[in-house]
Parts: sequence; structure tokens; C-alpha cells
Amino acid sequence: MPVESPDEAVALLFGRSVSISARRPVGGGSINDTALLELSSGGKVFLKQNGLGQGDLFREEARGLAALAAAPRGPRVPRPLALFSGNASQYLLLEYIEPGRPRGDFFPRFGGALAALHQTCRNGSCGFVRDNHIGATPQPNPWTEGWIPFFSDHRLRFQGELARSRGLWGAGDLRSLEALLHRLPDLLPEVDQGEASLLHGDLWSGNFMADSTATPVIIDPAVYYGHREADLAMTELFGGFPPSFYEGYRQVWPLEPGYGERRDIYNLYHLMNHMNLFGGSYRSSCQAILRRFS
Repeated sequence: MPVESPDEAVALLFGRSVSISARRPVGGGSINDTALLELSSGGKVFLKQNGLGQGDLFREEARGLAALAAAPRGPRVPRPLALFSGNASQYLLLEYIEPGRPRGDFFPRFGGALAALHQTCRNGSCGFVRDNHIGATPQPNPWTEGWIPFFSDHRLRFQGELARSRGLWGAGDLRSLEALLHRLPDLLPEVDQGEASLLHGDLWSGNFMADSTATPVIIDPAVYYGHREADLAMTELFGGFPPSFYEGYRQVWPLEPGYGERRDIYNLYHLMNHMNLFGGSYRSSCQAILRRFS
């Protein structure tokens, strides 16, 4: 049945006797309006809201969460409950996960769970079943044979062309980017054993949490199949995770030598995306990586 409001969705999901008793805004999101809905039954659900102009943003998120949930030993993800739209807004209702603290051996277990996700959810091609978004930026995911062509064309070159169209990059920047792309076959390895790993895609410190039992949870994905090093690199971009996280990862699936050198190339994608989203303050960081590798 089609629904057009959170109230209708709650009634459809939980029965007509259940209603929303309180709606509490939740901070921390820069793209969507988010709220905790407390139900008359005593339950809770998490609500995301955005304008219809954002395309299939929530459908993409629900599809990504479902893909991540398929990993039997991977991190926990919230379960999508309902996807619907009203006259001017689209909504996503998610399972509410009670937050806890990352205590004890949380970070080694988190690293191991991420490695298990990368190791068990594999594909012969890079990309995903649909395009999606990283933040508010479109993220093209056409099925591509080979990590280097995929990362070159659909990650770095895509962001470079976007920066040019927005007046953030000049001809010299684009030449430096093309020089780097020409060198990628010598700088990056192909995917492990010929199979790409399912990636969260936007794994920074704001996109994970601990639940009430200190189980690792990942949220707000931008999923695709690619090289697992790209996910790990993102965890190191904005401050990094504790060393025990990376130790836990390596215990399950060791990394190939040279990852530390390659890390900044993977993170160029995210720095370029931040430049396109938030302006030229990220331009110097992008240029520094281009000078180093081009």
C-alpha cells in the first residue's frame, strides 16, 4: 500500500493501534533531516527525510544496507523498514539501534568484521547494481572489468570533470590528474585473486557506532565492489581509527606490502569529493597528492 507520511508508515508496519508518540530530532547529519520516532507501543524507529529533488537517495541507501547485511560475519547494519514519499519529501524508516560505547575489544572486532565483509562478499567485476551517491555527490557504478579502469574513470576522472564544471579546477589541475591516471597501472594493484570486495564506500569515523552490546555497526553506506584497500584508506583520512582496528583487520586478512604508499591515491577520491561538496579549501590537499604521484 502506498503511504505518504511517517504516521501512515508506522500504522502500516506495526498496526493501526500503534502511533508516533514523540519525534525527537537527531543531529550529526549534513544531508538529511533525521529523527528518532518513539512509538505508542514503546518501540522506536529511526527516520530520515529529504526532498524529492535528491533522486533515489534513500532507495540507494536501503539497497546498500541490504548488500552489507549479507556478510555473515560483517559489521551490523540497521535494517530498512520502509521507503516512501509524500508531496515534497522522501522518507526512509530504519531499525533503531540503541547506541552504546566502543568498550573492551571493540576496535579489534570491528577491524576483523570489516575484513570478513571484504573477504566473503566478492564479485568478478567492479561497480554495483545501481549508481548511488557519496554524500550528495552522484557516484557512478557501471560494471567494469578491472579495478584500475574503474577507479580511474568512475572515481578520479569523474570527480575531476565535476570540479572543472564547477570552476574549482583549472587546466593545469586536469593535466596533473591525467598524468596520475596514466600512471595508475604502475601504482595500484588489481583486486585480490581477481575478485572485488564489497565496500562500505564512505567509512569514516562518523559512519560507525557501537550498539548497546558494544557490537560494531556501520551506517550511511556508499557501496560498490572495488579494492578493499580503498575502504581502509578512508578510515585513515580524517584522524584514523585506533591501531587495534587495523591489527584486527590484518589478523583476518593481511594486506599486501605497499598499502601505506597507495593510501593517499585512494583518498584523493574523497578529498576531491569534499572539494566539490564544500569548496576550494580542499584544493591544496588534492594538488599535493597530484604533485607527489603525477
